[in-house]
Amino acid sequence: MTDKKRTTIVLFSGDYDKAMAAYIIANGAAAYDHEVTIFHTFWGLNALRKDENIEVKKSFMEKMFGKMMPRGADKMGLSKMHFAGMGPKMIKGIMKKHNALPLPDLIEMAKEQEVKLVACTMTMDLLGLQKEELLDGVEYAGVAAYLGDAQDGQVNLFI
Repeated sequence: MTDKKRTTIVLFSGDYDKAMAAYIIANGAAAYDHEVTIFHTFWGLNALRKDENIEVKKSFMEKMFGKMMPRGADKMGLSKMHFAGMGPKMIKGIMKKHNALPLPDLIEMAKEQEVKLVACTMTMDLLGLQKEELLDGVEYAGVAAYLGDAQDGQVNLFI
């Protein structure tokens, strides 16, 4: 019996298209029977935010970060050609026309394939994000846990 291959991805970007790439790769690797971890840090945490407003106690600065960051995967902007919000609408229209799954569906697919979705606890503290604001089924860990997964990884990506 051979050891299972491992793929790890650091999702640092909060851009819709880059998060899509991370989740497409993760789902593809999981389909090829890899153990997959996506470590969400800094702006990549926005992919894990719930769409609805969750009432939690926050400091003034934490509230400001919460208002400035997109709430949920479907609200993230594009890395290029954002065009004051028109770019994301255009790309989502093209994706729908070609029957491509939107980011929220790719996240659900990753969960179904047992991709380990990890939220960086240090970044959560810095940005004032709390567990209640993130999707169910997310794990919480620091960089040491990611490095533990990555050291045995055959594929390690930073997006």
